[in-house]
Amino acid sequence: MRTIYMMAGLLMTALGIVGAFLPLLPTTPFLLVAVWCFSRSSPRLEQWLLNHRTLGPPLKNWRREGAISARTKVFAVSLIVASYAFFFYRTQPSALLAAVVGLVLSCSALFILTRPLPKGQ
Repeated sequence: MRTIYMMAGLLMTALGIVGAFLPLLPTTPFLLVAVWCFSRSSPRLEQWLLNHRTLGPPLKNWRREGAISARTKVFAVSLIVASYAFFFYRTQPSALLAAVVGLVLSCSALFILTRPLPKGQ
């Protein structure tokens, strides 16, 4: 099982890093899964991610407090709104599809907005 967790952690890390450069691919969820996988396969890689200068702070905030920084919340919700606008403009969906997609994205935004801020922010 350690090998499977290690491979999954490496794949999630790669997807997370690619997501930092591609606008529609998320970074943090992949890295959260990577840290979880590494906690079961490689404590060294787990610590590398948690102590990384750029990637580490949001992972530590989530692990410690389930917290999301204010800057990240604004960025994430802004991208959700922009994605919905792009979807609506480009596809001209039926009212039902527009409502379903809007509901899913609204629930995602609500989840993000209701997470606490990290202590000291």
